[in-house]
Amino acid sequence: MGRTIIAVIAGFFAWMAIVTVLNLGLRLWLPGYSHAEPAMAFTFVMQVARLLIAAVASLIAGGLVKWIAPLSRWAPWTVGLILLVLFVPVHISLRDKFPLWYHLTFLLSLVPLVVLGAKVAARFSARPA
Repeated sequence: MGRTIIAVIAGFFAWMAIVTVLNLGLRLWLPGYSHAEPAMAFTFVMQVARLLIAAVASLIAGGLVKWIAPLSRWAPWTVGLILLVLFVPVHISLRDKFPLWYHLTFLLSLVPLVVLGAKVAARFSARPA
């Protein structure tokens, strides 16, 4: 139980840290992103890049959760559900800033991608050396 709690906490904070670091990279890499960010006036490419960052963070967070608590079936689900519960109100408040496809893609992919990251990590750790 202790490993599961630690895994959930670590997965959540890892997701946040990964998104933050990748978003900083996006500011440097994608022309105009820094200018568009304060008003959230993102182009289609910028929106897709943001979704890809969230997807990468979700996969890695799921993998980390499985690495910390390899026997817990529920830890990846818990991390994904916590993220979903926290982001639904945010996306409701931002409903006019982004198209519906963006909100749906982000929200509907959070839990499955965290779980997928855990499953991929489990397969890699189950391989013989």
